[in-house]
Amino acid sequence: MENISINDFKVTSKISLKNSPTKLVIEDAEDEMEDLRKKLGKLQDTMYAHGKYAVLVCLQGMDTSGKDSLIREVFKQFNTRGIVVHSFKVPTELELNHDYLWRHYLALPSRGKFGVFNRTHYENVLVTRVHPGYILGENIPTINSVDDINEAFWDSRFEQINNFEKHIAQNGTIIFKFFLNLSKEEQKYRLLRRLEKQEKNWKFSPGDLKERMLWDKYQECYEDAINKTSKPHAPWYTIPADDKDSARYLVAKIMYDTLKEYDDIQEPELDDAIKANLELYKQQLENEQ
Repeated sequence: MENISINDFKVTSKISLKNSPTKLVIEDAEDEMEDLRKKLGKLQDTMYAHGKYAVLVCLQGMDTSGKDSLIREVFKQFNTRGIVVHSFKVPTELELNHDYLWRHYLALPSRGKFGVFNRTHYENVLVTRVHPGYILGENIPTINSVDDINEAFWDSRFEQINNFEKHIAQNGTIIFKFFLNLSKEEQKYRLLRRLEKQEKNWKFSPGDLKERMLWDKYQECYEDAINKTSKPHAPWYTIPADDKDSARYLVAKIMYDTLKEYDDIQEPELDDAIKANLELYKQQLENEQ
């Protein structure tokens, strides 16, 4: 396995997605994943017992970038009691009656657990920015028409998102944000595969083609969002996503290499009174009739 530094993928200064790689093939990535999954699973057990930190994993990317299969493969060894996955769709009527971050607050992981956002609060500065008419459905007092949605509006929303992430980070949530950087050519191949393979037909929607026509606008919005919201407490990682095995490995490695540096994450010590009587409890069980 080649030497991979997670810092090569962390966004610490302004980036250009046009100049960011979409393909990286890591030799033996699939084989290495098995060991890495076990390590992550064991670490999750420890974090669950420790109960001091929560972990929020945010996944964003264009359609077909591999978010669903990444979740399946990376978290395969996790105890289901310690992880919750949320896939955010079009806001419901109830959700639209609250501010746009409300439903994301409700879905945050509790201490000791991992939460995965499959599409995230960033949809509110991505899809809505490409289709600003959606904002009108939020019924914001100062927004009466699309003409009211200017750059100041988006800058304010970025500030709100940064404050949201800073708040939860300061209160014990470790945040990972992954942008699965897919090439337009690879998306075309994956969409064709959905059409050609009957078992994958259900994944296809004609709307996918309409959104594909807006590729450049989405890339522009993603780039702006990443550059304005990658912070030390909530960094973005741009993950080359054309090769799925390598992308999954990178996400798993970034999480594990980061979390293992938290030397305060340890299984809790037994109460002294319980520890002193372990042999007694053992004898009680062994002597049961």
